Parts: sequence; structure tokens; C-alpha cells
Amino acid sequence: MAEAVVGAVPAGVGAIVVARFPLSSGQWFSAHSHPQHQLAWTRSGVLGVAVDDAYWVLPPTRALWLPAGVVHRTGATRDAVLCSLYLEPDRCGLDWTEPTPVAVDGLLAHLIAYLHREDLSDGVRLRAEAVVLDLLRPLPTTPIDVPQPVDERVTAVADALLANPADPRSLEAHARAVGVSRRTLTRLFVHDTGMNFDRWRTHVRLRAALPLLAEGQPVSRVAHTIGYATPSAFLAAFRRTVGTSPKRYLNGDTNTSSDSSTNGMPRRDEDR
Repeated sequence: MAEAVVGAVPAGVGAIVVARFPLSSGQWFSAHSHPQHQLAWTRSGVLGVAVDDAYWVLPPTRALWLPAGVVHRTGATRDAVLCSLYLEPDRCGLDWTEPTPVAVDGLLAHLIAYLHREDLSDGVRLRAEAVVLDLLRPLPTTPIDVPQPVDERVTAVADALLANPADPRSLEAHARAVGVSRRTLTRLFVHDTGMNFDRWRTHVRLRAALPLLAEGQPVSRVAHTIGYATPSAFLAAFRRTVGTSPKRYLNGDTNTSSDSSTNGMPRRDEDR
């Protein structure tokens, strides 16, 4: 893993410094934190950001606000250029205390590139920064948490599912594989992760699906890859867990009222 080291924002009238880090597919920065707030975004490719058990997938339509001091890992699930905005807390009007996804539209993307320039006058830079801060609107969706177990028997099951989210084995089959009863594994899963086996496996599958969808793979292929028999079953599980469809989640669309038909299932155009 690469090291990410960022010092203080230089003294001056501005509060924002933009830095760029090329990342190849599968490359990750080691766990680290910054003395500044950070907005992580990529113009192309797909980023992943992990904070403890929470994990965000960031296509170009989404960025993630990371408060100063939050330990995180950032990497690429597809070749990308990490564009990081570092915001000095003492000179920043925002003080969100939790990692927060935000939508990125064309204007915000343009301003990020604009602030990367070094020839801006103080007045021009301040005006551009003010617009950036005004455009940062939190998205209501939450990350897909996959709590890591501690018990070695639960860890063995978890590792198998993380390696192959499409693993079709039942809880009982996994219990036999690690030498415990179904009841014991049920109890251990809840104790270690706060989730039952089915819910934890669903989170693993949905988290594995997001980078594939963000890369443009069709829902039908992604659903099969992660273990769902049909696209509709996958879409229903995603909507139950995340609160919206994959398409709206990745596009940063906060309007979910028109997202479904009368039976609560996503419209067919979201299956593409």
C-alpha cells in the first residue's frame, strides 16, 4: 500500500488545496488521517474509501467528506485519479463531524479543477471556494457496513464469503465446515457482527456489487456474479438495505419517490 502524507494547508486567504494522486486498479493508500477536512473524488474510474467497517464506493458522480482526524483507507477499484480537496478547519465554514457522501455535478467538478490552478488571485480563489462550499450537499444514503468478526470460526466463514460473495452454501453448511452447530454459528455471528448471517452476507454481496455497477457492468451480470438468481432479487435486496436503487445511489440522485412502481420494485430502466 502507498503512503499518503499531507501537511498543513499553506497560509493565505484560501481554505482549500487541491491535490491529485493517480491510482491503478487495486492500489490503496495505507490507513491514515489528515489534520484537514478532506473531500475525496475522482473524475474517472472508481474509488473506494473505508472507515472502520464502513465502505463507500465513489464513481465520478459522488465524493466523500472526511472530517479532520478520521482514519481511513482510500483506493481504486478501477484506474482513477484521486482528487482531494483539503480544507483547513479553522478557515472552513463546514464542520461535518461524520464521513458524508455528496453529489458531484458538472459545476462542482469544474470548480475542483479550477481550484487546482496556481495562478488565481486571492479574490478569485475566495469566490470559487465559497461556491464549492455552497455546493456540498449531503446525500441521504448510508454506507454498506460489513463488520469484521473476531471469533476464529466466524472469521473463517466471513473470509469464505468475502473471497466469493456468490458462495451458495447455507448457514448450516458453513457451520458444518467450521465444526459447530447451526445454532452456535447463529449466536456467534450476531455476537461478533451485530447482524445475523443472512443480513451480513447481503451486505457483503451489495458491497461487492457497487464497484462492478460503477464500472458500467449490467445489473444482470452483476447479480449473477454476486450470487443472486435474478436481477429483480438483487435490486429488491439493494433497495431494502440502502433505501434506493443502485442507479440512483451511484448517480447521487436523492429523489427516491419516482424510483419505483406501485409494487415497490425499481423500474425496468434501472436494470440496465
